[in-house]
Amino acid sequence: MRVVSGTCKGRPLKAVPGTGTRPTTDKVKESIFNMIGPYFDGGLVLDLFAGSGGLGIEALSRGADQAIFVDRDYTAFQTVKANLELCKLTEQAELYKNDSQRALKALIKRELTFDLIMLDPPYKKQKLIELLEEISKAKLLNDKGYIVCEHSHDVALPEQVGDLVIKRKEVYGIIAVTIYQWGYVQDEQGGINHVKNSHLSRKF
Repeated sequence: MRVVSGTCKGRPLKAVPGTGTRPTTDKVKESIFNMIGPYFDGGLVLDLFAGSGGLGIEALSRGADQAIFVDRDYTAFQTVKANLELCKLTEQAELYKNDSQRALKALIKRELTFDLIMLDPPYKKQKLIELLEEISKAKLLNDKGYIVCEHSHDVALPEQVGDLVIKRKEVYGIIAVTIYQWGYVQDEQGGINHVKNSHLSRKF
């Protein structure tokens, strides 16, 4: 497992010991970032089920400004910390040992909004839907930001969750990736406008 591209390209990453987490393969990781980037001009990233931290680290390597990593597992927490140190990205990261629901509540209290949110929980459809509903309700995603959901290939997520809609779906063997964005934003008079650019703009 390695950083695929960007400033940390080629850096090997440690995997979380044991079988409790399943790291995103380099091939899938590269495909994800080709769909949403491939490179960025700043932005704030949330890696909510960080595991080894590979997705959030990839985003930082490709130009994101800051990333918040969350995992409730102590071993995963330590692995993310080690990988951030290996890539010399510690100063651009916040790392928390917490479960996803508590972490979201804390982030809402801080009034943070994200340009990229990575959701890679254990393959449970209902958990993903609940998280998407919470993110939509709390408006945690910036205009034209992306939510990347990684899940089992036999899970079909809803076309719309709250104000979020599917923009892209891809299957890679037993793994599937579903990408959500805002379907619209409302102006002060209640009319519908096209979404505006997020801080995490594509860099070609």
